[in-house]
Amino acid sequence: MRYGIIGSGAIGGYYGGKLAKSGQEVHFLFRSDYVYVVSHGLQIDSCDGSFHLDRVNAYSRTKDMPPCDVVLVCLKSVNNHRLKDLLPPLLHEHTLVILIQNGIGVEADVQRDFPGVQLCAGLAFICSAKTEPGCVNHQCYGSINLANYSCRDEALVQAVAEEFRKAGIETGLVEYHEARWKKAVWNMPFNGMTVALHTQTDLLLKNPATRQLIRDMMMEVVGAARQLGVKGVDEDFVEKMIKMTDEMPPYSPSMRLDYDFHRKMEIHYIYTRPIEIAREAGFRMPKLEMLEAELRFLSFS
Repeated sequence: MRYGIIGSGAIGGYYGGKLAKSGQEVHFLFRSDYVYVVSHGLQIDSCDGSFHLDRVNAYSRTKDMPPCDVVLVCLKSVNNHRLKDLLPPLLHEHTLVILIQNGIGVEADVQRDFPGVQLCAGLAFICSAKTEPGCVNHQCYGSINLANYSCRDEALVQAVAEEFRKAGIETGLVEYHEARWKKAVWNMPFNGMTVALHTQTDLLLKNPATRQLIRDMMMEVVGAARQLGVKGVDEDFVEKMIKMTDEMPPYSPSMRLDYDFHRKMEIHYIYTRPIEIAREAGFRMPKLEMLEAELRFLSFS
């Protein structure tokens, strides 16, 4: 299949790079890195084995890219307003768009703008950062779960998962709501807390007070998911996420990097929407509501 990557940074660069290395036809949209990648290629420094793509199908505009069978949208969700211009040139009748983005409610909003387009959620469990032009630093993990949102052909989602696996990417197929709320169990505490306390994930868990606070926030997400009838999001999963983070190297999540580099933070989909959805269902997340308020203050300071 032919793949298109919108947002060729830490996430899109890594997954797109792995697919290209495995022999798939991959077309990358770059912004500031475009000229560099055309001249120097794309470097993936990875804990699982580094590699370099000498020749990259690189573009600075989607209107110059061919229609694709699968489009990976790896933009930060704060830039989703740009999809109205970026996405149409890449679409054909059967294109599957995979939103590898953080938060709750992303697919519903994109579907409203593109009513007939087939959507799938991509939930990446990865520590990765773009450290310099044309270079992705993959620190650990790297698996992805795909969750069908509106794809009319389940076999297409399965085929994409198989091509990801052949590229060396651990890939699961999961139920949509379970997938999104499971990702929120990690995202909602760690993204905001690393910003509010100006720290990294390891120090939050080494301190007994913040370790307990992280766990309390995770359990608020579990409570919201249960109230909404979502299966598979429970206390055992919380313990799994804490153990996983204990074993990670010190890490600054995407929101912390956005704050450090004075970029707009993804507060709406990571915090505001899930808090609203839970409240409408009769469940409050008071600690996460407070964290959201702190992040909104910091976003204007």
